[in-house]
Amino acid sequence: MDSSKPSPVAPPKRATVAAPRLTPTFTPKDYSTFFLAGAICCTLTHGATTPIDVVKTRIQVDPNLAKHSLLTGGRKIVAAEGPSALLTGFGPTAVGYLVQGGAKFAGYEFWKKKFVQLAGSQEEAVKYRTAIYLGAASVAEFFADILLTPLEATRIRLVSDRTYATGLVTGFTRLAREGGLREMYAGFLPIICKQIPYAIGQFTVNEFCHELAYRSMSEEKKKALSPTTHAAISLGSGVTAGFAAAVLSQPADTLLSQINKGHGPSGSMSSRLIALARQAGFRGLFSGLGPRMYMTAFLVAGQFAIYGGIKEALHAPPGIEIHKEK
Repeated sequence: MDSSKPSPVAPPKRATVAAPRLTPTFTPKDYSTFFLAGAICCTLTHGATTPIDVVKTRIQVDPNLAKHSLLTGGRKIVAAEGPSALLTGFGPTAVGYLVQGGAKFAGYEFWKKKFVQLAGSQEEAVKYRTAIYLGAASVAEFFADILLTPLEATRIRLVSDRTYATGLVTGFTRLAREGGLREMYAGFLPIICKQIPYAIGQFTVNEFCHELAYRSMSEEKKKALSPTTHAAISLGSGVTAGFAAAVLSQPADTLLSQINKGHGPSGSMSSRLIALARQAGFRGLFSGLGPRMYMTAFLVAGQFAIYGGIKEALHAPPGIEIHKEK
């Protein structure tokens, strides 16, 4: 009789199912596409609004135009200096927002992904989506403004004083030669005080507008929406985000124009900003808000439309969505 025992049969191994990835994998090519799309959309929109920005800046820094509307202010500038005055600063505007726009949009995609990963799960990311939007917009804008500040300082000097230089190259060269890095970045604090609230309004409000529009729809209804309906939702969200961006950033925008014009007492930047804010008062800080609201509504809505169109044309992946469904 064979007393040997049969070898125990090992239980079959269960197939391991990989957990779904919390965020998509963006490649360097994807980020380069995000940068390109952001650069193009910001250059086109800011370049197109150069005449409005010229009038807005002059209303902020010229006491003779302070009480004028966009239309009457523009007429006075054209009557006194000719139509070409409305294109003053086009060069630094186009180049400045080329680099700033690319860094801002690509940076928002990058930091939004990082903060979603830090949340640890889709549920936590949705729960803390406001903080994620605010953080991603703020950090992306901070780094983008390092690129923008010298060119914005050049633009404001050209607009404020038409005799300062003949264009971007001569204006930037003069600023670098006479003021160095200190003057080129003299407006960095006010510009981040302006641009970070602007970016917060632009991205955060746009995200919540889309969430509000799509929240009550089923997946089937979303898929059945026509391109016209999608475009209308994007346009409405962009316009609303533009209004929010203008209001949030207007006080710092006014102070930035004053700083680059050379107004205010000597001392640290923070003390100059406080003194200028007290001098302007609440009403003065919001001088030119009306024209700027129209301008930023066009800017933000146009930027999102162009950005999305370029991404789609270049087959770039969509951004991360953490909207609350119900």
